[in-house]
Amino acid sequence: MSNKQNPGKTEDRRSKSERLEARLTREQKELLQWAADLEGRTVTDFVVSHAQEAAIKTIEEHTLIKLSREDSIAFVDSLLNPPALHADAPLARAISRYKESMRLP
Repeated sequence: MSNKQNPGKTEDRRSKSERLEARLTREQKELLQWAADLEGRTVTDFVVSHAQEAAIKTIEEHTLIKLSREDSIAFVDSLLNPPALHADAPLARAISRYKESMRLP
């Protein structure tokens, strides 16, 4: 059963079975404790939430392609109006081989 003021909190507690350990300098620990205190959180909660945010950001930076408006228009235009394909071009030959192997018309 979930807490109405903090949805998912009960579920989060029981589903947390993995551990993560790290060695820190005293200065690093004090810095993290200070930041956690400023946010009214435990060091563990502070570190896990910020590490999760950083992980999501890193994954997005490596998996999403963001285009400017101008680049987006050029990309869509090239899809909708592809350049003419010469019969002897490598791509045309590859398409022909694929169609033959797949027995496509």
